[in-house]
Amino acid sequence: MRSGGAPAPESVLDPHERVDLAELLAESGLTDLLTRLDRELVGLRPVKSRIREISALLLVDRLRERFGIDTARPNLHMCFTGNPGTGKTTVALRMAELLRLIGYLRRGHLVAVTRDDLVGQYVGHTAPKTKDVIKRAMGGVLFVDEAYYLYRTDNDRDYGQETIEILLQVMESNRDDLVVILAGYADRMDVFFQSNPGMGSRIAHHLDFPDFTVDELVRIGLLMADQLGYRFSGPALPVLREYLERRRGRPLFANARSVRNAVERARLRHAGRLLAAPGLVGRAEVTTLLPEDLLASRVFETGSAR
Repeated sequence: MRSGGAPAPESVLDPHERVDLAELLAESGLTDLLTRLDRELVGLRPVKSRIREISALLLVDRLRERFGIDTARPNLHMCFTGNPGTGKTTVALRMAELLRLIGYLRRGHLVAVTRDDLVGQYVGHTAPKTKDVIKRAMGGVLFVDEAYYLYRTDNDRDYGQETIEILLQVMESNRDDLVVILAGYADRMDVFFQSNPGMGSRIAHHLDFPDFTVDELVRIGLLMADQLGYRFSGPALPVLREYLERRRGRPLFANARSVRNAVERARLRHAGRLLAAPGLVGRAEVTTLLPEDLLASRVFETGSAR
């Protein structure tokens, strides 16, 4: 599974040797990465399960090579579908790290782009633009968000088709040095693949990222606050839950992104509250978010959409 700049292959094992898989897993660094993934990402059980399966396949393939067994390099081009804020970009980043650790990719970096980064505005502009992005992504993961915008059904002369053709070629001929992940809403990606069957046939893994439940959103909020050095007081927890229940059913809700925005606005109100009545404060006061830091949100106003 080596590519361009990967380390030299390990010594070939005797056919009768035995290998401790637990030890091999620990040495690879995958255990720490998968543990971090579980800690950082709330929910997403099917997604995490598929990542573990891919990790297992690549690790076993690496062991097979050490026994001198020819191993076909698996196709790891992927499609991530789901609503905004469900963790698609974060998982793509962790996938890039994983593939570097296991030796599938030599660099393991992530290049995240949209149509505007790939498609030009005039004749002769698209190919150089697309190829430059691909060049930067080589050795890592190219993450194309809202990939269906590459193809516009209402314009058969749209320059996006040129980008698609270049990507198709690279995904087939350079899959030993590049993993492409296409992302977007599930229904739009279905239409995209129907319109571009060659692209669909090159995608080996389709992962759906479901919306978070209210319980999961609360956990995400607590995790985000903790990472920022804050905590919600006991009385603030039910208010946080009520906020998320209300916000989840309103327009422009974006899962974890909306939770992050809520935490950031609570921090602003918290700071304003402290300075509105200046006096002696300690660690508890500067790190604890109270119910009023959430209740001031317009979400609690009748008819509000935010």
